[in-house]
Amino acid sequence: MNKKLLLLILSDVLILSSFGLIAPIFAIFIKEDLIGGSLITAGLATTIFFAVKSVSQLPLAWYIDKQKHKTHLLIFGTFLIVIVPFIYVIAKNVGTIFVAQIVYGLGAALAYPSWFSLFTKYMDKKHKGFEYALWSTGVGIGTAITAFLGAEIADLLGFNFLFFVVGFFAFLGFLLLILLDRYEQKK
Repeated sequence: MNKKLLLLILSDVLILSSFGLIAPIFAIFIKEDLIGGSLITAGLATTIFFAVKSVSQLPLAWYIDKQKHKTHLLIFGTFLIVIVPFIYVIAKNVGTIFVAQIVYGLGAALAYPSWFSLFTKYMDKKHKGFEYALWSTGVGIGTAITAFLGAEIADLLGFNFLFFVVGFFAFLGFLLLILLDRYEQKK
């Protein structure tokens, strides 16, 4: 398997699995820990993320396709994603969460098309199914494990500690993309 593809997969497993720590309990955090928080605002926060990502992604993908250094765009988008859990830590009201969701949506809109463009570039054309399955399985298993662990961590140590854990593991995934960029620059 291509070393660059493996770095992409490992990075995504770390980042998506780390966010899996908070996905099932994010609404509880919003409802119970924030000024103005409710189940409706939790739903609105998710809506903001997907709306920003969806509206931004096509024009950004068009731009990304024209760029030579896709790893730079992936790194910048991922950086935006990585700072989101740290914004959650400082959030006292739902307005801050809405800003975080906008940042998250913009980061995802930039990172996802870049990531998939690089994935298809690095993949072995004779093993496409296996390599996609390896990525999907890694993310699926990682998220399955972290979904349960996130609830345990939040219950025992609180949401702020959990957000730092998410940020730490997402940052590790981000560092793998920096390494990938170094490999790209060597070619």
